[in-house]
Amino acid sequence: MSDVLTPLTIDLLAWLAPAPRPYAEVMEAWRTSCPRLPVWEDALDAGLVARRRRPGAPPTVELTAAGAAYLAAHRR
Repeated sequence: MSDVLTPLTIDLLAWLAPAPRPYAEVMEAWRTSCPRLPVWEDALDAGLVARRRRPGAPPTVELTAAGAAYLAAHRR
């Protein structure tokens, strides 16, 4: 993960830390078409966040154990 994206990644992880959020809400807030700011994609690829599908509920996004550790190590 690039040093440029680290602050944005920390913001994403901190935003998700309190509780899982609906996937649609995450996409509305964090998806970008800018190839220089792939925060969501990088966090997902690095295993810092995960998409979850539970029967009868909309998909959610939550912090993984690796994401919580990354956040703890990099939080200001």
